[in-house]
Amino acid sequence: MKQLKFAYFPGCVSRGACKELYDSTAIVAKLLGIELVELKNASCCGAGVIEERNPKLADSLNARNLAMAEQLGLPMLTHCSTCQGVFSKANQKLKEDIGYRAEINNLIGHEGYTYNGTADVRHLLWVLVEDIGVAELKKRVVRPLKGLKLSAFYGCYLLRPSSTMKFENPHYPTSMEDIFAALGAEPIFYSGRLKCCGFPISMINKESSFRMAGGNLLEAKGLGSDAMVTPCPLCHLNLDSRQPEVASFMKQKIDLPVLHLSQLVALALGADPKELKLDRHIVNTHQFLRKLGL
Repeated sequence: MKQLKFAYFPGCVSRGACKELYDSTAIVAKLLGIELVELKNASCCGAGVIEERNPKLADSLNARNLAMAEQLGLPMLTHCSTCQGVFSKANQKLKEDIGYRAEINNLIGHEGYTYNGTADVRHLLWVLVEDIGVAELKKRVVRPLKGLKLSAFYGCYLLRPSSTMKFENPHYPTSMEDIFAALGAEPIFYSGRLKCCGFPISMINKESSFRMAGGNLLEAKGLGSDAMVTPCPLCHLNLDSRQPEVASFMKQKIDLPVLHLSQLVALALGADPKELKLDRHIVNTHQFLRKLGL
């Protein structure tokens, strides 16, 4: 396997509300021999929110972030589906429109950055599947996740629009489920895995947000899932951090642990659950871990 080195964009949420994501990504990278050069001067990607109000500002912020990776001569790695989606959209837009790219470069040039259109942004999920490879990942498993039934939750930004993402079939992706199987677990296929978690509207329509999250969680739970796994920390916030509120709104007990993809992979590769901060989750993970004898 070739040596892997990336300009690492951790994003805002993994440095704040989901610090366990930041830690578990570092552990996965170490276990798989991935070198991460963190972009410590990068800004927030805007999460699509800034773009709605000021598209040029959003594109300038992301051109600046992408230019940092270009200066290092490295592809960018993120573990946030929302960041991946926002970066991919901005990257495509700036690559295709040379005139607009020049306009944006004029705005970020005073900081010493120039976006050249050579940036490549890759989500951790994509790196695991394409660069490491599912077969290689399976060889490295030291703690098989046998007996566990897992439900993937892809979220919106990692699959759509397919014209921008171009990784797998947005109507029937299998990358997460392929990883689950390689780690020894049984993947659960359910309709909610391709739907929105409700986070984008949580501040303006809480009831609809909770209904969306609750429907997805209850469907997975009803099919026997031991845990849900997501490659997006914003999805994690709505599905785990707000699950008690969601359960109250739905008037049903849910109690379904929600793990970050990096936590799950690191666990199968032998990492200590304490180091993975599995005790930081709102929904208790003790029963999930007990099934693995931990």
